[in-house]
This record gives sequence, C-alpha cells and structure tokens, in this order.
Amino acid sequence: MKIVEQIKQPIDYEMELFEQKFRLSMSSKVALLNRITHYIVNRKGKQMRPMFVFLVSKMLNNGEVCERTYRGASVIELIHTATLVHDDVVDDSNRRRGFFSINALWKNKIAVLIGDYLLSKGLLLSIDNNDFDLLKIISVAVREMSEGELLQIEKARKLDITEEVYYEIIRQKTATLIAACCSLGAASVKPNSPEVNTMHKFGELIGMAFQIKDDLFDYGDTKIGKPTGIDIKEQKMTLPLIHVLNNCSKKDHDWLINSIKNHNKDQKRVKEVIAFVKNNGGLDYAVTKMKAFQNEALQILQDYPESPYKNSLELMVNYVIDRKK
Repeated sequence: MKIVEQIKQPIDYEMELFEQKFRLSMSSKVALLNRITHYIVNRKGKQMRPMFVFLVSKMLNNGEVCERTYRGASVIELIHTATLVHDDVVDDSNRRRGFFSINALWKNKIAVLIGDYLLSKGLLLSIDNNDFDLLKIISVAVREMSEGELLQIEKARKLDITEEVYYEIIRQKTATLIAACCSLGAASVKPNSPEVNTMHKFGELIGMAFQIKDDLFDYGDTKIGKPTGIDIKEQKMTLPLIHVLNNCSKKDHDWLINSIKNHNKDQKRVKEVIAFVKNNGGLDYAVTKMKAFQNEALQILQDYPESPYKNSLELMVNYVIDRKK
C-alpha cells in the first residue's frame, strides 16, 4: 500500500464525504465559474491539508469529527486553492501538477477573479456558520503567507539573508498553512482549548521540515518536476546556500554572491555553485536542521494516547522528509 493511502486509511470515510461537501462549497450560478471550478476539483493533489484537519480532529476527539471539521477542511482547501491560482499568475506559470494552470487556459484576468471568488467562498463559509474562531486561524495564515512571499522577494533583491530570516520566511510562506490545518482540526472539536495552540506548533514544525526538504530538491539529481538549480536561477536564498555563505572565506563568499547576482542564468556557473554548496557541507547541515524539526514534531505527538490517527500523523511527519518529490 502506498504511504499516502496508508496515512489516509483511518479517515477514508471523512475524506470521501469531504469531497462532496467541497464540490458543493464551490458551486455558483455562473456557468463559466462552474466549468473552471470543476476543472480545479478534478485535478486535485494529494489533499494533505484536509487530511491534517481530519487526523488531528479524530486524534483529539476519540475518533469523532463534526460538521465544523468539514467546514474547516473546506475553508482551508478553498483558500489554499485560491492562493495557488494567484501564485500561477504571479509566477507566469503554465502548469500545475502536470496539468495546464487556470491562467494558461483562461488567461490572467479570469484566473485572478477565480482566486478572489474562491477566497470569498471560504470566508463566507465560516461567516455564515459563525465559525469566527476558524476564520481567524485562516486569516492569520493568509496574511503571513503574503508577508513571507514579500519578505523573500525583498531579500532576493539584496541577497543579505541570515539563517534566522530564512526560518521566518519559510515559517510564513509554507509552515503557517500546515499549522493552520492542524489548529483548525483541534479548534473544530475542542474550541478554545490548549490543544489549538499545541497543534498549531505541531503543524508549524512539519511545515518547516517540509520546506527544507523542498529546498534540498534543488540540489538533487532526481527529476521531481522542477529542474535543479531553479532556486539559484530565481535568486532564492535557501538553507544549504545560506549556511555555506556564512561559513566560507571572503573570497568564496564574494564569488558565490557574484554568481547568484550576475551569473544566475549561466547553467555552467549554477552547476558550479551547486557543487560548491554540496562540497562545503550545505546539504548535510540542512538535513540536520530538517530532522531536528521532524523530531520536535514527533515529540509533541508522544503526549497523546495511541490511536490509528496518531499513527497516521506520525507517518505523515516522516513522509514529509522521506518523500522523493
């Protein structure tokens, strides 16, 4: 059995029901909108985010979920999908998960409007049901994601990023959404309980490990959908590079900065930078940090009694850093 199927097994029923509710939450009286949202729903990914919501809810609530849990999962997926649609416009990307992106098929104007529509649908789903605590969790995540992206753009211009700033960028850009999923799962069944914050921390740690793993792919030899060296070409400063920059001679430091600033489109030079980072311990350092986040997340789960849901969450934490793409 594939690892994702194994993780999903204790929440199979909930995920099937969620699919139906999620489709309904997207519906509109506008035919064009329905055509596009139908296209989106049929090309969904692994749906890790709703899985976090249901697994956390069931772990904390003796295997039970409620209507609020389904709404929480739907709202996170609506808002996450909205950000992906907008991201493809910002990045001028024509593909998403191997399929044409919305902007590739329907152009930027429609893609931006679709993203806005999905965002408003998510907000209204919470407001119409008085789920204001859930709405706050989501809204903070959206704000932080925007801040993280803008902070990364600002730092890419100056190339003056420290390890602390890098962690802040990935916490906001990536970890905050996974943290929101886990705290939503807790808040849906145990509103205002300490578990809401504990699960937020748990999700944040997983998100940090997830993003470092993603950054490591940029130095790998495996084909994972994005060509190696793409972060360097886009002048994104990731942990392996930051560590080496902070621990090499001034001469090497100047050469690295010059390479990223002025030669980031030169394939040969990018390969030289990748080799230099590998040979100077950048990858080993990043792997150590990634495993520290993983272990801290697993430690949080130790406080909860054994259950199929806890086991799935442990599998999920390990999958995040063992995945091949």
